[in-house]
Order: sequence, then C-alpha cells, then structure tokens
Amino acid sequence: MASPLTLSSENEALLTHQCVVSKDLLHAPGPNFLDRCFVPSGRTPQVLRSLGALYNHGRLGGTGYVSILPVDQGIEHTAGASFGPNPMYFDPENILKLAIEGGCNAVATTFGTFGSVARKYAHKIPFLVKINHNELLTYPNKYEQIMFGSVRQAWDMGATAVGATVYFGSEDSNREIVEVAAAFEEAHSLGMATVLWCYTRNNAFKTAQKDFHVAADLTGQANHLGVTMGADIIKQKLPENNGGFSTLKFGKCVPAMYDQLSTDHPIDLTRYQVLNCYSGRIGLINSGGESLGAGDLESAVRTAIVNKRAGGQGLISGRKAFQRPFAEGVALLNAIQDVYLNPAITLA
Repeated sequence: MASPLTLSSENEALLTHQCVVSKDLLHAPGPNFLDRCFVPSGRTPQVLRSLGALYNHGRLGGTGYVSILPVDQGIEHTAGASFGPNPMYFDPENILKLAIEGGCNAVATTFGTFGSVARKYAHKIPFLVKINHNELLTYPNKYEQIMFGSVRQAWDMGATAVGATVYFGSEDSNREIVEVAAAFEEAHSLGMATVLWCYTRNNAFKTAQKDFHVAADLTGQANHLGVTMGADIIKQKLPENNGGFSTLKFGKCVPAMYDQLSTDHPIDLTRYQVLNCYSGRIGLINSGGESLGAGDLESAVRTAIVNKRAGGQGLISGRKAFQRPFAEGVALLNAIQDVYLNPAITLA
C-alpha cells in the first residue's frame, strides 16, 4: 500500500496540468503492459520472462511501473566522490541491501559489484549489469563509453538485464551505437532484457544561454534511436528546455515539434520524450539526478510526478538515495514509489 504522500505547492500544481498531446495516443503503463506491448513484439519467451521478473518485483511489482537503484557512479564519477558522503557503499553488498530494503524492481550496477556478491543475491533481486562506462582516470578527461565486460559474463552472473550508455552526438557515437546494438542482440539471444542510457554529448549542444543536452527534441530523438537499437527500457534525463535542433541549426525539425507536440511545461516536454519511445510501447524511465542535500526528497517526488503524468514508467535514482544515511535512502526510494502507487496521480 502507498503511504501518505506530502506534496509541496509546486508539486501539487503539477497535478492539474493537461498535456497538448492527448494521453489517448499513448500505450500507457499498467498491470497488463507486458501483454499489450511486449508479447506482440519479436521478443522471445526467455526475454519476456526476464522482463516479467523485472516488472513484477519490489513494491511496484505488477503495476507496470519500475523503480531502479543505479550505482555505477564509482566508475563514472570516481568512487571517492560518489561514496565519500556515505562510505558504507564502498562495500558493494550494501548497494544490494539498499535496493532490496528500498523495494526496488532491480539494482543496476557494475561487473565489480555483482561479481563480489552475485551468488548471495542473484535470487533475491533482478540484476541489471551495466556493461560499459566512461571512466575519468584518463587525463585530460574524455567522454567515451567503453566495454568493461561481456554480455555472456553478465549472463553467467545471473543477470536479468544488461544496461549500456550511448553518447549520441559525440565523435564516438557511431562506434558506441554499433557496439551496443550488437551487445543488445546478444543479450536478447540469451534471454536477457536491455536498458539503454540515451544521453546526448557534444560541446556544441551547450551555448551561453542554454544547455541543449537536456532539450526535449534532442533527447527525444536519442530515445527514438535507442528503441531502434533494441532497448526494452529507455533511460533519459528529465528535459529542461526545447529547441535544440532549431537553435543549433542541425538535423531536421518542423514547427509542429515545438508548438503542437510540446510546450515549455515539464510534463509536455517529457511527454515528447515518451512519444519518441514509440508512443510509450517502450518504457521511459527518467534519472533522479545528483544529490543536492536537504531538497532531495521534494525534488525526487517532483521528478516522479512529471514522469508519471507524462506517461513514463518510473525513475532510476541513485545518488539521492545512497549518498545519505541508509534509512533515509530507503525512505526516499519509497517516496518515489508512492507516487506511482497513488491512484490520484494520473496521466495528464
């Protein structure tokens, strides 16, 4: 059962918004989502079983929504910076304990973490193994996703799913697209589900006025490419603006993308991301973002409301949970889940 949800005035205001794109165009999340959207697809029974294991686990099990704890920041952002606020998470077992106690559908982390505790936890919570990373020990830093292990290695660990990142728009994107698409094909052949971090990355996407790495049009197109690559779930940052194509003057765009399919409202911007996930046939989960301290709970709830009302399928939130005391991390994960369990928070 969902616990009582206390909302700020800003979050309450989000509950009255109505999107310019009708919810009737979406394949909305729900208890029968797998039957409606995955069973008619080309996925094998083994992949469907893995998807069922992921969607039917934890506090949100059977709802069509997911809550995932991601802890790959030890590689992506350096271990000291990531775990310094709460050193207990240098021990990988505590990552698994947080995901289980927090009622998550799955835990997404590294070969190193799973490799140290796989036999103890593979039957207790679905594993989502992140198979590539951008490491920050190269100087000067570069932004390039490289493989840290094989799909077969993840399968041997008992993984339910594999995850990977592509930096769309980067100089390295062509190699990453080909490499990750091949990895996802192999994962599906072994019966695992796939999750793609669809991030944009190019210095030209950031101007003096706006950072278009979080523009709805650019991130939406990244989502569309990610679905085409074989992702079963798309992970994307919550959009904060729009007009990347029209402002930077590249790619293709039409006025309707900005004045008929979206507005500057965060729920409309996120609905455009959902539309690009084949109208929601593939679920959109938004990232929870970095921990900023005292306002994390309210921020996480806001992100969950925007995602749910837009037609998304959940959040993948890590730093806000593991960079605080264990009990507070559990409470924050539960607060996110309560948004999806609350029938009063509906599609816009």
